[in-house]
Amino acid sequence: MEVRKIRYFIFLRDVAWLAITAFGGPQVHMSMFLDLLVNKKRYITEQEFWELHALCQILPGPTSSQTIVTLGFRLGGAKLAYLTLLIWCLPGVLLMTFFGILIAYLDAAKIPLDFMYIVQPIAIGFMCHAALSMTSKIVRTNTGFILMLLATLVAYFVHTPWVFPITVAIGGVATAFKFKEQEKEEKTVFRVQWANFILFWSALLGLALVGYLTGWRLVRLSENFYRNGSFVYGGGQVLIPVLLTEFVKFKKYLSQDEFLSGYGLVQLVPGPVFSFASFIGVLAMREYGLGWQIAGGLLASIAIFVPGAFIMFFAIRIWEHLKRYRVVKASIEGINAASAGLVIAGAWFLVGSLGSSWDKLVFVVLSFLLLQFTNVSRHVLILLALVGGLSWQFYK
Repeated sequence: MEVRKIRYFIFLRDVAWLAITAFGGPQVHMSMFLDLLVNKKRYITEQEFWELHALCQILPGPTSSQTIVTLGFRLGGAKLAYLTLLIWCLPGVLLMTFFGILIAYLDAAKIPLDFMYIVQPIAIGFMCHAALSMTSKIVRTNTGFILMLLATLVAYFVHTPWVFPITVAIGGVATAFKFKEQEKEEKTVFRVQWANFILFWSALLGLALVGYLTGWRLVRLSENFYRNGSFVYGGGQVLIPVLLTEFVKFKKYLSQDEFLSGYGLVQLVPGPVFSFASFIGVLAMREYGLGWQIAGGLLASIAIFVPGAFIMFFAIRIWEHLKRYRVVKASIEGINAASAGLVIAGAWFLVGSLGSSWDKLVFVVLSFLLLQFTNVSRHVLILLALVGGLSWQFYK
């Protein structure tokens, strides 16, 4: 028993190291997980690792976060998994909460965000690159291409938060009918454990009901992020346009410049992109004072990460059986295609919002080309943009 506890402690120490060093988004995160947790520490085999990653790819929520949490679950059950999630998310969440408080203070003091002038269009360039990268990797059939185009048009022209989960669900159903193209696998009888599934829906409906009855912004904010964490497929690059629509275009909790500033700053933060939620949570509560801002940031983070954990705890117990069903495998194509369309719509909207600001358009194109054709990292680009913006504001 003591040996097991020591192993768990060492695993959590490794997670903590990754939490403060894993810059660069999900692709870099997966490479670091593979190198440290699989090749060096051998917590699981490489085949087991990629099987867990495949499961997380078809579940809503942050893919890299769910992968490392799933690994914690395999090693030590739910308790170790929750500790893994906490340690992995905490550095990024705290930093983005601080950045949110800083932006709120600047707004209250009437200090313009001129020093973020270059960061904002570069963040748009990041989203454009994510749209191209995601599309080229996962949209490979005519059906997928059509679904991607339809999702793009719907998400761009229909301005309601519910369009995102509905679009993704329709995409999955559309390709589920192609199940006969999938190879048959032998099915086995299995027993479903419904506890986490019931917990997931109870929390979602409970938050929605309490938020509706009370109108308290903190509760409604928690419901908003819980819902977004429940139905976003494709990780952080899909989450960004969802949050943009709900909190900037629809609810106007923060301005587009503030949103883009936060999206740029999250590139400087280690860990999951979903920690961006804490930044929005802070600004959504700015009119209530510092204590409520901190509460908004922390609750937004909890709300956006927890549903993915509930779903994962439910799905991992039946994954070996579920993945044998051709309908499940076929639906992944439509889910991915619709998710790609959501990212394209977000990038399209942001580029269009620049209007005739040719200088910002230049930075969008420049950052896109640098990411596409060089190995320069995102946090280096953001640091350079911050230095350039501060220099410009100081000397103007």
